Amino acid sequence: MSKKETPLMQQYNSIKAKYPDALLLFRVGDFYETFGEDAIRCSKILDIVLTKRANGSASHIELAGFPHHSLETYLPKLVRAGLRVAICDQLEDPKMTKTIVKRGVTELVTPGVALNDEVLSAKTNNFLMAVHMEVDRYGVALLDISTGEFLVSEGSKDHFHKLIQSFRPSEIIYQKRKKIEFPEVKSTFQIEDWAFQLDYAIDKLTHHFKVKSLKGFGIENLTLGTIAAGAIFSYLDETHHFDIQHITQIQRLDANSFVWMDPFTIRNLELIYSPHENAKTLLSIMDHTQSAMGARLLNRWMVMVLKDADRIKARQEVVEFFLKEDEHRFSVREKIESLSDLERMAAKISTGRITPKQLRYLAQSLQVITEIKEEFSGEKRIQHLINEIKDWSKVACKVLQALTEDPPHQLVKGNVIASGISEELDHLRGLQNTGKDYLEELRIRESERSGIPSVKVSFNNVFGYYIEVRNTHKDKVPADWIRKQTLVNAERYITEELKEYENQILGAEEKILSLETQLFNTLIQELVDELPEIQNSARAIAQLDVLSSFAELAQTNHYVKPEISEGNDLIIEDGRHPVIEKQLKPGESYIANSVSLVPNDQQIIMITGPNMSGKSALLRQTALIVLMAQMGSFVPAKNAQVGIVDKIFTRVGASDNISSGESTFMVEMNETSSILNNLSEKSLILLDEIGRGTSTYDGISIAWAISEFIHEHKFRPKTLFATHYHELNEMTKSFPRIKNFNVSVKEAKDTILFMRKLVPGGSEHSFGIHVAKMAGMPAWVLKRANEVLKTLEKSPTQKNMSDQAQKTTEENLQLSFFQLDDPILESIREELLGIDINTLTPVEALMKLNEIKRKLGR
Repeated sequence: MSKKETPLMQQYNSIKAKYPDALLLFRVGDFYETFGEDAIRCSKILDIVLTKRANGSASHIELAGFPHHSLETYLPKLVRAGLRVAICDQLEDPKMTKTIVKRGVTELVTPGVALNDEVLSAKTNNFLMAVHMEVDRYGVALLDISTGEFLVSEGSKDHFHKLIQSFRPSEIIYQKRKKIEFPEVKSTFQIEDWAFQLDYAIDKLTHHFKVKSLKGFGIENLTLGTIAAGAIFSYLDETHHFDIQHITQIQRLDANSFVWMDPFTIRNLELIYSPHENAKTLLSIMDHTQSAMGARLLNRWMVMVLKDADRIKARQEVVEFFLKEDEHRFSVREKIESLSDLERMAAKISTGRITPKQLRYLAQSLQVITEIKEEFSGEKRIQHLINEIKDWSKVACKVLQALTEDPPHQLVKGNVIASGISEELDHLRGLQNTGKDYLEELRIRESERSGIPSVKVSFNNVFGYYIEVRNTHKDKVPADWIRKQTLVNAERYITEELKEYENQILGAEEKILSLETQLFNTLIQELVDELPEIQNSARAIAQLDVLSSFAELAQTNHYVKPEISEGNDLIIEDGRHPVIEKQLKPGESYIANSVSLVPNDQQIIMITGPNMSGKSALLRQTALIVLMAQMGSFVPAKNAQVGIVDKIFTRVGASDNISSGESTFMVEMNETSSILNNLSEKSLILLDEIGRGTSTYDGISIAWAISEFIHEHKFRPKTLFATHYHELNEMTKSFPRIKNFNVSVKEAKDTILFMRKLVPGGSEHSFGIHVAKMAGMPAWVLKRANEVLKTLEKSPTQKNMSDQAQKTTEENLQLSFFQLDDPILESIREELLGIDINTLTPVEALMKLNEIKRKLGR
């Protein structure tokens, strides 16, 4: 016979069965409860007590819960732990039913569809990504439900991986029957195949956007991307997100509109994040934005870098305006700093989650952006942005007049709607506020009418309001008073007037809440129609924020306006690394370097020099200056001429990919082959120490062949090649567009000074042993390395090199131990030389060995 569960647990299990992948928060009275495995996980993550609940004859089940009003505190912790959380609420008033309360899931919160402020990061988007793959093509849709941004794209596997690196989605959903590789993604979820159908997607999207076709969004030919977009809407239905009027448009992400950077490049250049702990990124240096909207836009611009000269120059013009007009810059930045996050406020309006206090902040923000519009209405250079901002004075005024000066965060707290908006509300409040005065007036009136001098009006929970008269005066009680209670020394009465007042006063609080809720919701509903305009204004303000911050950055760090051209030349005079220069010690100045890459003359620069001399920094610096220029920012240089770059490739550093069975060399070759197979006329290639993962001669051969391939390629891509293979300096004799440069060093006695200056000509030494010495390598190792190096340098062939090194080793190894300048070792040497091994017994040998160990302190 099966064990019988309680009705509550039967209900819980039937709901839980529909959401097996989610942690179910089950509303029971004033608590959200979790049971079984969910309770165990919940108690660990939230650090709350784990207990047990009786479950009929089915024994006990684990239980953990928290008060329902603490949901906003605990829910973010569960979502940040990577969990999907189903919130199951009571769907009817427990007082209205004699059986078990009806319950159902009202929202499914996942890492990708979170709306809670505590889950979200203000300065970064929270994207849900849907991916649909057919053969080797990938359709991708990205939605940030907290802002309404909706992006659709389509492309190769590399493009898909680039989007993951660029947008770093919190969650990816994909088709159940598909196997897809997801690099560096924490949360993925498979959904049913039926959600990935073109007809379904078109129907969903056209219905939501109220259009007949998707042509207006420019995605009609992105079939796979459209299917992915449809899957996003299916997922919103599944997670009970139905109020999504703030998703007002689709933006097409065209791979050809922005600078191509593969995932390796985004990682290597440390643009928006770094794999190294505590490392500074370019974003952290450039982010001087004053609003969350601006910070998110800057993040986007950094991975979606423009290659349209006109759009870049339009941004530059705004930056130049703010740089020259200090007062305007200070003014707009001060105003933007005071703004609420308009994009996320728009989402809160749509989803009905905006609080009264937030609504007042929104109205005040709309007033401020109207002031910005008025201030800059005559400035032609930024007119295209100002025109996008609506005049919000009437809307803001209406909202501010409707709300009290300091409304609460919670509607149930009351005092939300201002006086003068609703006569009924004012009357009800009057009853509440003037209650004592009214009762005192009634007392005096009834006392005078009855002639009873000591009439008392009071209240209790049993009878409500009543009039109390002492027994000595009860013969004077008027006939219309109704007796309710007899006490030892007094009688208690009620009157029709008092009863009517009681009904009014007791119902007033409930009526006030209902009326305020109704008026507040009407106010929000009127704003729903304004959502597209609010989002337009927010986007314009975000751009003003970023571009004015670029001006601030240029002013603070002495950046210059780069000259943007459609040509292929890249000329940087006295360029500086934007990140490294901000990390120098006070008083220390960055050594600037000039780089000139002119494909018809100086296409490839071969950079030699010792490790630690700054070769890698110079490579990254060049790429960052180009990216900053094409973002519309000014750059850290004395002068810069940037011919539009359409692709940036880097091969900087390497790490083993052991989990995939790939060595450092294999990773290096994969990345390099990706570069060589995707070259374009306007590419910028940065190669650092190619070939170091294999033998010296293999490495030199590969590096030589790669350089030759790039030089002879029909597109002549601009290339910086840092190498420790000095043999590559010979390439200039055969290949006219390859030029040798080196990062100079200065030798002083037994050490070297890094000058960090790029000068013409190749370097003849690697100074590796000097660097080893600076790193604290033991003296014996350094001495031995120098001996082997001198021998190898004299040997013309690999065979001779090997033979000579072996010979040197045999000659020197026996005595090398005693050639260190150490008195203890010298005395041991003298002692060993004086021993006659032929007369030494085994015991004496052991004793002598022990004595030597003591001398060495072992």
